[in-house]
This record gives sequence, C-alpha cells and structure tokens, in this order.
Amino acid sequence: MPGSQPQHTRQKLLHGLVLTLFIAAIALIILGYTRSKKEPDVPVKSMESPQQADAPLGYPLPETPKKAPFDSRFIQLSAFERALIPTATRMTFPMGSAQGALSYNAQKYWDDNPQRGGRHTGDDLNGIGGMNTDLGDPVFAIANGLVVYRGEPSRSWGNTLILAHRTLEGQILLSMYSHLDKSHVPYGRLVHMGEIIGTVGTAHNHYPAHLHLEMRDSTGVYIGPGYTSNPGESLSPLETMDRYMSTDPENLFPPALAIAIQEEKKRQREKMFSTQ
Repeated sequence: MPGSQPQHTRQKLLHGLVLTLFIAAIALIILGYTRSKKEPDVPVKSMESPQQADAPLGYPLPETPKKAPFDSRFIQLSAFERALIPTATRMTFPMGSAQGALSYNAQKYWDDNPQRGGRHTGDDLNGIGGMNTDLGDPVFAIANGLVVYRGEPSRSWGNTLILAHRTLEGQILLSMYSHLDKSHVPYGRLVHMGEIIGTVGTAHNHYPAHLHLEMRDSTGVYIGPGYTSNPGESLSPLETMDRYMSTDPENLFPPALAIAIQEEKKRQREKMFSTQ
C-alpha cells in the first residue's frame, strides 16, 4: 500500500535511534569503568595518629611507604595573583587583642605536643571565656590580602581560608585561618584589614571552638599538618603581627583598599537600584 512505505521508514529510523542509544550507553559504562580503574580512591596514608590520618592528600609524611599522589593544592601563586596581592601597611589581631581581654592564646606557635605529633605550627586563639563560648564569633582579616585558598582540606581542619599579603618591603606572606564554622569570602576576593572573613568553629566538633592561625613566608598554597618537627616556611603568627603593628602615623587611617571596596559596593548597589 502507498502509506506503508513512510511507516516502514519511520520504524527503521526508530530502530536505528534505539540501537545508537544502546551503543552510547555501553560506551559510557566502559569509559566509567576504565576511568575508575585509572583514578582509584586514594587510601588514608597512615593510621598511626589522627593527625597523620587527617593530613591533606599530597603532604609528604616520613611514615608513608610510597610516594604521595599529587595534590592540586601544592601550587605556586600565578603572576596574575602576585600582581593582585595588596600591600599590608599594618596588621591587626584576628579576634581582638589579649591586652583588650578579648582573646587568649591557648596553644602557642611551636609549643611541643608529643601526643599530637610534634610542635604546633600556629597559634590557637580563643575567646576569653574558653571552651565553646566563642563559637560563631567573627574572625577578621589581619591585613589587606587576597583570598588564595578557600575549602575544607580535611574534617579535622574544617573550613579554611588562606590570604596572601604583600609587606611594605615587597615580601609575600600567607595567613591561614582554620577550624572556621563559616567562611564568608570567596576565592580570588580582595579583603581589607579588619574585614570579617568568617566565624570561629570547632572543625566538626573535633575540638572546642577556637581559631587556628598560621603565618608563612611562602608563595605556594598548601595546608600541611598542624604539628611538625620542621618549621619549614612557617612563622610565629603573633610575632609577625607584632612586627607590623607599629607603623607610621600616615598608615593609621582606614586602608585605601577598604575605601575602594566600599566605593565599588556602593556603585553596584546604585546600579542595581537604577535598573529596577
């Protein structure tokens, strides 16, 4: 019959489409299987201590029998990032000063803690009430900086931010804020000294609430362990901040970066309202 030819053609097209979809599904299954074989889950490196088990992947441990896999966090700042790093004319405390009865240092930089695996790589800053009385308290940027890392490297580190700063001498320093309950600034954001960048947390209840603050003389973004026997590029946070607390009188005005950011926010608000 004359109408049977178009119907037969449609059936052939339908069968061809079904066969194509079937072949594509088989190909995706095979591809996923081979990819999972090439990129297996990386096992925990060492269970000798919680600190080693929670160490970010890629960080070399002496006890690790085989070479650690590459970790994308072990990266150097790009030329563009270096150009964006603002100058830190001065520094301030991230949770208020001890002299103002706002915070205290529960575990200082390089304090020996054999149970945790070595010497402390930062300062553990607490609200003056101790324990969880400072949970959710604001954490401030210690200086003008660029957010070069935002993430959760492990459960025991919790939410973590790393800011890059340029000193008046041109040296690049990194400040790391860990165990945060919340982090408020995205990767790549310019922040000014005293800006709220997060809140004090417990790293999923691994510890009583506090801020783990680290300082590094480095241009590479990495996390590392919280305790070590080799200081490497780490610096004493409080000593570094004290060094940049004293400044010339002309640097005591609001940071120029803070003014620029506020003006940009004002322009964005005005633009948003003008389009409504």
